[in-house]
Amino acid sequence: MSTAKDLFIIAVDQEPDRPVGQGDLSLALAGAELIDLLGAEAAALDGDRIVPGAETEPHDPLLVEAAATLARQVPYERVEDWLWRRGRDLAATYQAALEEAGQLTRGRRGLLPFGNDRLEPADTPVRRRAHGRWEEGEPVLAALGSAVGIGDAGAGAGAEAGTGAEDRSEPGLPDEAVTTVLAVVNDAVTELAAVQQRRSIENAAFANLWRVP
Repeated sequence: MSTAKDLFIIAVDQEPDRPVGQGDLSLALAGAELIDLLGAEAAALDGDRIVPGAETEPHDPLLVEAAATLARQVPYERVEDWLWRRGRDLAATYQAALEEAGQLTRGRRGLLPFGNDRLEPADTPVRRRAHGRWEEGEPVLAALGSAVGIGDAGAGAGAEAGTGAEDRSEPGLPDEAVTTVLAVVNDAVTELAAVQQRRSIENAAFANLWRVP
């Protein structure tokens, strides 16, 4: 399993009254993929640009797909640009992959964060692993969860990581490259929220024009 799949399972397992937005989750999933690629040495960061690895290739099919999307010519792609590009509809991609693998089932408890169908993670070692990381407050998963508004990420380290993604000295995170990715994820989610709010205001203003007598 990958960090992105663990994050998706945690997001789907949220209560129906605490949904996670599709756009937010897609950006965070892209960030999770990049962090796993860094860990597998399939990519590295040079400042805020992603340098593809030459040899190492991850085993997870979606991570292989993510690695294949990395720009391989100078100047390499900025983390922010890659998140927006890779993150387009990425939550739906993970939903389809997990459903196909039997990791998601139709049920009554979980509500898919961005759809009308009720889904829940199947009771498998995969789900237990994801929740084990979450309950232990694993810093990277906790920070990604915090970025998309999922709280109660375990105790201690997890809660701190969620608020410290932009702090380059955060002791719970593996290294500066991971911290950089988490900071960019937070910025992207904030930017998306601002865009959505602006569109909502514009749409409301346009609708009001037609109500004027």
